[in-house]
Amino acid sequence: MEDRREGALPSKYDPTAVEKDRYKFWVDGKFFEATGDKTKKPFTIVIPPPNVTGKLHIGHAWDTTLQDIITRIKRMQGYDVLYLPGMDHAGIATQAKVEAKLREQGQTRYDLGREKFLEKAWEWKEEYADFIRQQWSKLGLGLDYSRERFTLDEGLSDAVREVFVKLYEKGLIYRGEYIINWDPATKTALSDIEVIYEEVQGHFYHMKYPLKDGSGSIEVATTRPETMLGDTAVAVHPEDERYQHLIGKKVVLPIVGREIEIVADDYVDIEFGSGAVKITPAHDPNDFEIGNRHNLDRILVMNEDGTMNKNAGKYQGMDRFECRKQIVKDLQDSGVLFEIEDHTHSVGHSERSGAVVEPYLSTQWFVNMQPLADAAVDLQNQSTDSKVNFVPERFERTYLHWMKNIRDWCISRQLWWGHRIPAWYHKETGEIYVGKEAPKDEENWEQDSDVLDTWFSSALWPFSTLNWPDTEDEDFKKFFPTSVLVTGYDIIFFWVARMIFQSIEFTEERPFKDVLIHGLVRDAEGRKMSKSLGNGVDPMEVIEKYGADSLRYFLSTGSTPGQDLRFQWEKVESTWNFINKIWNASRFVLMNLGEMKYDDIDLTTKQSVADKWILTRLNETIENVNRNVDKYEFGEAGRHLYNFIWDEFCDWYIEMAKLPLYGEDEAAKQSTRSVLAYVLDNIMRMLHPFMPFVTEEIWQQLPHQGESITRAAWPAVSDELHDPKAAEEMSRLVAIIRSVRNIRAEVDTPMSKQIELLIRAKDESIVHQLHDNRHYLERFCNPSSLTISTAIEVPEKAMSAVVTGADLFLPLEGLIDVEKEIKRLESELEKWNKEVDRVKKKLSNEGFIKKAPEKVVEEEKQKEKEYNEKKAMVETRLQELKS
Repeated sequence: MEDRREGALPSKYDPTAVEKDRYKFWVDGKFFEATGDKTKKPFTIVIPPPNVTGKLHIGHAWDTTLQDIITRIKRMQGYDVLYLPGMDHAGIATQAKVEAKLREQGQTRYDLGREKFLEKAWEWKEEYADFIRQQWSKLGLGLDYSRERFTLDEGLSDAVREVFVKLYEKGLIYRGEYIINWDPATKTALSDIEVIYEEVQGHFYHMKYPLKDGSGSIEVATTRPETMLGDTAVAVHPEDERYQHLIGKKVVLPIVGREIEIVADDYVDIEFGSGAVKITPAHDPNDFEIGNRHNLDRILVMNEDGTMNKNAGKYQGMDRFECRKQIVKDLQDSGVLFEIEDHTHSVGHSERSGAVVEPYLSTQWFVNMQPLADAAVDLQNQSTDSKVNFVPERFERTYLHWMKNIRDWCISRQLWWGHRIPAWYHKETGEIYVGKEAPKDEENWEQDSDVLDTWFSSALWPFSTLNWPDTEDEDFKKFFPTSVLVTGYDIIFFWVARMIFQSIEFTEERPFKDVLIHGLVRDAEGRKMSKSLGNGVDPMEVIEKYGADSLRYFLSTGSTPGQDLRFQWEKVESTWNFINKIWNASRFVLMNLGEMKYDDIDLTTKQSVADKWILTRLNETIENVNRNVDKYEFGEAGRHLYNFIWDEFCDWYIEMAKLPLYGEDEAAKQSTRSVLAYVLDNIMRMLHPFMPFVTEEIWQQLPHQGESITRAAWPAVSDELHDPKAAEEMSRLVAIIRSVRNIRAEVDTPMSKQIELLIRAKDESIVHQLHDNRHYLERFCNPSSLTISTAIEVPEKAMSAVVTGADLFLPLEGLIDVEKEIKRLESELEKWNKEVDRVKKKLSNEGFIKKAPEKVVEEEKQKEKEYNEKKAMVETRLQELKS
């Protein structure tokens, strides 16, 4: 096998240099492209398509890093992996951005007209799609660009029309006049889940509507007095004794002067307020239903932009909130409004524009959700081989609760950017035609000007991207259903649920086997990132400072599935330090491998206990990593990798490997080189999905097979290289060395000073093991004399430690000057006595306890605990030395 090493690694790890041009090498080599190889099992992840409204944020980086880790592992495990890229047109959001840009130029979309405006929108899409691809490359995502999709591309548009027409033909899509959520800022309908509810300090306005016959009045209350202009009734409960005599009578609507009837309806809550409610069927969803039951008129008093219309009389043209102020004043002046009560209530806001949502009577297109939701719920009652498996499982309950309480989905949007609704209206008869293509005599028909909700097309993403409705397409047949969806818990309702019910309806299969749910990235204090707080983090800035590998490892190992992640710069820096450790260890290995080729690696020769131990620990690490990545527990997998690499490989094995490498035994040298090359190669492979750039850089310089680590085989456990007995022996040696180092540190004796070491072994077999490996003890304990026996005469004054199978003794005379140490400890004890007294006085001061912040008080209590512990340790040492 040709040796492809590029030379020794530079002395310092520079992520910018390491990551430069590496992505191009992968893409040009087509290492990320699915091959369609029928001998390999398929594995598919479709990227949650980012909106072409801007650049990727830290949440995108987390989401896609997890996906990339999974796909890189599966590719190395021999699957034919498809990690499919794509982007979403993001109707409302993108149109708002393009319109804002036009406003800066003094234009509106109406100045341009629909076609010209769409050209501008496509220009925007191309610009931001390029940004997003650049960011994908910076993150190192192993995407198959040969299959990239966009929710408005020709194939996906065909799938959207197919779905709309099929649902319409089944009676699951209908057009009707209903109260919908209306965004006056963007002038479009919103679905229920595009409305964000916020607690707002408002008012309850109490009014008296006079009875027509002059016999008195009836009290009603509202939070939106401007809607009273559209009132068509007052409702009371049929069993409310206070109002039995008024049912059927009429009141005169103040200001307007219109007569409206008092009706009886079970919806009214007798206990709430006065027990009488004003009914505005065109501006409230509950009033709409009451209006239907009582055949009430629907009077719309607002325009689409939130201003009052001609039905508002003298308030016509006023903004709805200005109208509220004026109408309140007018009602107060006339004596109708007699009380304004402070009232905190939940008010809906548009997720996109932030505008207060208006319940609004409008003719829209809807999906009849109940049959689709029922099928999705039924799926979850099937086996894990058929249903969608949520990770963590608790999110399945969240999903099912929403599906079981679902309302019909308003899918039409009053926009130009998006999938135009495939419905046409006859210009003369008003007849509706729905089809994938326009009617033949197109001149007599006019297409619906609205577009579909963005989520309508993204709901088809797992199968539309694989060329559905062509069910004979090779990609669809091989890669659908997809394997895993990775997404945040915040879009379970928006997207996950919709993909599931659309997939069941149109493919009769789940869209993905597993759905891995993660949380949100929050700032270091746990706050949600937002523009107003200014606490957002640009992933590209993190990459510029610490490299993509540091960011990826932090994001993927910093949280458990389903939990939020706190972004902390110091933790990214800690990962950068970890990579430096790996880099330096790799440099050492490479410098000592000489001209070793892949075929020169030989693990059958005589090995030291350290060799056998590290190979056994490698096996155990592979098992631990496999077990955890299979459960999507990347934090745990990362912990096992970190401990093995940093503690065992770098801090112990490499140090022990120096003995044969710098010795005269050529056979031992070659055996050690083989173990170093083999273990480092396997480390690089296991780390690769987490840190793709630096592992490729190092792997290319190791003796290896193949063009790229991306296609290298995933590490496998080797039974032949598993030696638990050697691992036990090595663990004992490490424990002895560590104990000696701890004792030295405790008594402030440097490693350079030789000390006497006595080891009392439990039995003769341990004596032999320790004698066979005494060169390690001599090298790392630096004893002036080393005694290993089952029968040791314990010195009168000695430091001791216990390890498995042996006791250690270090005579004090060889470690320290006893008298000098007693004086030092007495001085230290005096210091801790003073500290304990000081903190006790502070905590006994009632003024301090009452006035100081709770956090400060807790810090002082913690200090008291720590000082007492240190004082006790010094007292114990003094007692030992003086006895």
